[in-house]
Amino acid sequence: MAKKKNIAFLLFFGAALVITVSFVVLYIGLFYMGERDLALGDAVAVVDIRGVIHYSRAKIHEIESYRDNENVKAVLVFINSPGGGVSASQAIHEALLRVKEHKPVVAFMGPIAASGGYYVACAADSILAHEGTLTGSIGVIASFLHTRDLYQKIGLEVTVIKTGKYKDVGSPHRPMTEEEREYMGALLESVYQQFLRAVSAGRGIPVDDVARLAEGRLYSGEEALRVGLVDRLGTYEDALQVAADLGGLEGKPRVMRRARRRSLVERIVGKNVSGLPLGDDDRIRLQYIIP
Repeated sequence: MAKKKNIAFLLFFGAALVITVSFVVLYIGLFYMGERDLALGDAVAVVDIRGVIHYSRAKIHEIESYRDNENVKAVLVFINSPGGGVSASQAIHEALLRVKEHKPVVAFMGPIAASGGYYVACAADSILAHEGTLTGSIGVIASFLHTRDLYQKIGLEVTVIKTGKYKDVGSPHRPMTEEEREYMGALLESVYQQFLRAVSAGRGIPVDDVARLAEGRLYSGEEALRVGLVDRLGTYEDALQVAADLGGLEGKPRVMRRARRRSLVERIVGKNVSGLPLGDDDRIRLQYIIP
């Protein structure tokens, strides 16, 4: 009897050990590979663009991976962003254009998709928004902080040694000259024209007409529909269905998306220690914004 009990205990212990080890291996694998909600069969891939847009090679790679994925029949870009870095917005825009050469791309605007957020959206074949979505803000801005008077009050003096008269344009330690203002104005105008051309190409609107719509103006989703910056009003579910229809999917579309990798601490406590909502693809770092 004692021998049978020992055998039963060993079997129970062995089974528990196998289950525990399997769980740990699976958990570690998910942690290091990143979480994914993978669809079985043909699907719409959803790309999240949230918060301030900063350059992320991981985000570009995610978008490009859907281009060659045969199970992905369309891509839906969910945007909730006030804007971001110029080159960062352009990089995402260009990655979406490369995807669009192979399969449909649809953009859906959440509460806000302005400036760099709209730059990303105009790469899509079709753009949807809520009636109250804030969008547009097509423009570029640069602002500079001046600290010279403050430094003088507290007895600090800054010495600058430079090569090239424009090397310290925008320095907080001295006023900007009129020549430097013209130089910076020309630089921003170049970036602004890039923005206008991208919107013109994406929306099929002449550049001059885009310029009249731009000027940094914000539009509600309803107004954006009226002036041609979006194609229709609707919900996220509507946008998902539009993407599925363009991709030739029938019935309720399956969804494929890639979630942000969470740290072990975040997984244990169920809270994002970075302060961002769980599920965002990357931690947002403060940087220059296209307003």
